[in-house]
Amino acid sequence: MERQVRAFVRRRFGLRGTLRLHRAAIGADLLRAPVNVVLAPVFLLVKVLARVARLVQLPRMAGWLARREVFLTTAVSRAVRAEVTAFVLGVTDAPEDRVARAVGEYAATRNAVAEIVTTLVVLLAGVVLFHAVTPGVISLAGPLAEAQAARRAAEGFWLGQGAGRLYYGVFPVHLPVWQVALTGVGLAMAGSVVTTFAGVIADPVQVATGVHRRRLMRLIARVQAGAGEGLAREHVIARAGDLSDMALSLWRMLRG
Repeated sequence: MERQVRAFVRRRFGLRGTLRLHRAAIGADLLRAPVNVVLAPVFLLVKVLARVARLVQLPRMAGWLARREVFLTTAVSRAVRAEVTAFVLGVTDAPEDRVARAVGEYAATRNAVAEIVTTLVVLLAGVVLFHAVTPGVISLAGPLAEAQAARRAAEGFWLGQGAGRLYYGVFPVHLPVWQVALTGVGLAMAGSVVTTFAGVIADPVQVATGVHRRRLMRLIARVQAGAGEGLAREHVIARAGDLSDMALSLWRMLRG
């Protein structure tokens, strides 16, 4: 079984496989991706509520919540679901509806990994460009908008651009809130493109480190045992990045 899983993930999620997979992302997926990023906290809330319902002995409510499809189905996700479902059905005798639910969770976890990659890209951009910790587009929007405003102001400074850079390095440019918000919108749009194609990087890395293989082995074991789906840690990590982004931005705003 493990040899079959290893061969499948290498073929499907290795560099060549993921490049073929992401050709389907060119098109409507670029519109669906930002919507799914917005829906991600809703997805996490639904999963947490499903677990709470299970703990308080409300199995019907827990099952109903667990079956909710929160995300828009992207072309890439549809392709992943089709291929993983066909593979799992070929190596197990589990019921098709159980496999379909489990594979849906698998695809959602893969989307969460793409969000984590985007967070790392934004974080790296903040450190390299502004020497600041920016775990999301909210915290990156401020420094980027300030840098753009300072550059424009220096270019129009009456003593020349060089003197302008020195002056505005000491006396920061007044930045209206709408400009920061507009920069944030632009970054969010760019981030959605990164998220859409993040799997091109994330998939081969997860193949090389064995993450894809272990995740698929856990899926197969779960559907064979008839166990319910759990909340993957990738979702928690992705939302932790969002929360830290908002908390850091609020702290900087209060600090002035």
